[in-house]
Amino acid sequence: MALIAANELKRKMLIAVDSQPYVVLEVFFASPTARGAATMVRTRLRQLLTGAVMERSFRSSEKFEEPDIELSPASFLYNDAHGFHFMDEKSYEQFTFAEEAVEPDRGYLKEGLSLQVLKYNGAPVSLQLPQYVELAVVSADLGLRGDTAAGGATKQATLETGLSVRVPLFIKEGELVRVNTQTGEVAGRA
Repeated sequence: MALIAANELKRKMLIAVDSQPYVVLEVFFASPTARGAATMVRTRLRQLLTGAVMERSFRSSEKFEEPDIELSPASFLYNDAHGFHFMDEKSYEQFTFAEEAVEPDRGYLKEGLSLQVLKYNGAPVSLQLPQYVELAVVSADLGLRGDTAAGGATKQATLETGLSVRVPLFIKEGELVRVNTQTGEVAGRA
């Protein structure tokens, strides 16, 4: 297994620190002005198993192993009192995530949605949504005369998953819209 040097770190890389899997959120290289001092690599890391975020500095000479993580295609089936149920599209095995584990992504989960699941040592630990999902508008505020004068030209709408977003004035109830899962903004009609 190849080792990753600290000076090779980039955003969204997966590394093992203290034998725990982390994803790199931010990287900043600090070069000291003193002679002979080593370059420091400051990072923000998110632990994949717990979701905890930490800031940590490393010397540029430090090396990290790649964690035993694989991406596997999965489908969202349904949610109930026990949690959110998914199916691995390769093995057809079903697995469940607790409500807290999918909390930031729950507004984008629609039955039948294809996504990627991160597996650590063969067990599912986190979800990776596609960049865009298509959701139907359930209710939308009325676009009133004069709304465009303020320059916003958007109105509040509720989507089929309960997600509340800003949509352009011309979007009506029942229409499908494309929502960016990273920003939460509507990218237009589907």
